[in-house]
Amino acid sequence: MRNFLSIILLIFFIPVEIKAWGFFAHRKINRQAVYSLPPEMIGFFKHHIEYITENAVNPDRRRYAVLGEAEKHYIDVDSYGDSALYYLPRYWHQALEFYTEEELRKKGIGPWNVYLTQLALTEAFKRKDINAILRLSADLGHYIGDMNVPLHTTKNYNGQLTNQYGIHGFWESRIPELLAEEYDFFVGKADYLERPQYTIWDAVTWAHMALDSVLHFERIVSSRFSEDKKYSFEERGGINTQVYSKEFTKAYHDMLDGQVERQMKRAIKMVADFWYTAWINAGQPDLNALVNIQTELPEEKFEYSKPLDVREHDDMAKKESPSTLRRAFLSSIWRPGL
Repeated sequence: MRNFLSIILLIFFIPVEIKAWGFFAHRKINRQAVYSLPPEMIGFFKHHIEYITENAVNPDRRRYAVLGEAEKHYIDVDSYGDSALYYLPRYWHQALEFYTEEELRKKGIGPWNVYLTQLALTEAFKRKDINAILRLSADLGHYIGDMNVPLHTTKNYNGQLTNQYGIHGFWESRIPELLAEEYDFFVGKADYLERPQYTIWDAVTWAHMALDSVLHFERIVSSRFSEDKKYSFEERGGINTQVYSKEFTKAYHDMLDGQVERQMKRAIKMVADFWYTAWINAGQPDLNALVNIQTELPEEKFEYSKPLDVREHDDMAKKESPSTLRRAFLSSIWRPGL
């Protein structure tokens, strides 16, 4: 009975906001990108900035409810062998000429998905479909953010192959949550992208090249901290939860020499560029005319009665992630027809 009550507490009180880039970082990226838009766009986007900010996390929530969503968040570049970044096809239809769709999805379709989402956003702009513009803009910001995370470009996505389990959530969640207030997020105005699909692949390349530092520096800093100094406990949702200590986080952050800040800024600029490019390619529709149109904004609902078994990126401090605990519990009580 005591164990059952403990599981109930975990399910309902541990916050789920430990996801790709962390919910905090995804929201920050989308929100900051709005301020890089030109006058013809910023009025509409600022009017809906709360929606675009809050719904930046929907793709992560969708991972456990919608089949085919999980693989949109990453690409395991190193699963394709040496020099894959230079020979992998940049366009989805080209990739299908060399690989089966099943193989591509298994290894992640992140960069291809970004471009396809941008094309969908372009069509939404052409139709002046407010709901679709907002939903796809929020989604596109999330996917671009993911492609700027080094650990979203590797099969060693959580350090599980190098005895560094938990590094995913550490790099992209714990560091921004503790230190992002010190970052300078000014990135300038949005630019038009002549070949956005190449731009997102450049982001993947840049992020993957940073992977060695992500892993190597964590090993160095870990060698300088004892276990009791590396981790600490914080109260989250009424639960005393093990996390990376502030001292360890700061030491790792300093050794990375601004890497997390740089990647967040790259993501912010890229999101603004992709939104702007989609609007230009749609013929620059008058968004100001859409501001005062009354519409019921789209609210996504997710069905978790039988959550999908998908890759977990981001288990902090070598603990079972909250989403895993929820799914394990729900799976244990789920029966067809209930």
